[in-house]
Amino acid sequence: MKYVNNRVFFAASLLAFGSLLFAKDPVNAKDEQSRLQNSGQVMHEILNVPDDIPQDLIDKARCVVVMPSVLKAAFVVGGSYGRGTMVCRTGKDFTGPWGAPAMYALEGASVGLQIGGEATDFVFLIMNDRGASSLLHSKVKLGADISAAAGPKGRSAEADSDAYMRSEILSYSRARGVFAGVSLEGSTLRPDDDANRKLYGSSASAARIVSEPRRDAPSSAHELIAALQTASPQLKR
Repeated sequence: MKYVNNRVFFAASLLAFGSLLFAKDPVNAKDEQSRLQNSGQVMHEILNVPDDIPQDLIDKARCVVVMPSVLKAAFVVGGSYGRGTMVCRTGKDFTGPWGAPAMYALEGASVGLQIGGEATDFVFLIMNDRGASSLLHSKVKLGADISAAAGPKGRSAEADSDAYMRSEILSYSRARGVFAGVSLEGSTLRPDDDANRKLYGSSASAARIVSEPRRDAPSSAHELIAALQTASPQLKR
């Protein structure tokens, strides 16, 4: 009984640590700049590995979400906490060049015996207009509110199977240098309203940031936008 209680205490401590790590800070706006810089670095590195995301999937994606260094702290009951950004193609039908980033949060929980913490980078491709619109206006649960699947990898990989074509979100992970498709059903993605207001002002929302064609992106997002623009300058339906 004492051993079980110790495990539960340790799990609670890890979850509390994760909550503190990503607690809201109304004063420090540098966190958002760092998130954008880290997201740009992650995207640049992933797009330059030999076995990365298939080209036709990048070309069809309306938006890309990047979550750098998501912390997974778990022991018996685990939780994931992540803060990152979403960049969408501009224009009413998401057909223009990549625009200004909106800040997003990833939250999820897992049950099982998991010991220790691990930082993982996540990339999500938003594959159709409905998926993009849903994410812009509300919190969505992957696999419930929006269809999701682990994405295929490799530039020459077959990416036109029914599973990939039906999915509104394709998800990838990178941990310890290994890049792979990953299923995150049950996790949630939502606009990070506080972070968006820090970057763009009190009236900023994710939908407004993405829909305004002349919205200037922060300089810290230039690497991220440039990486996506170089990889896929035009939407291909």
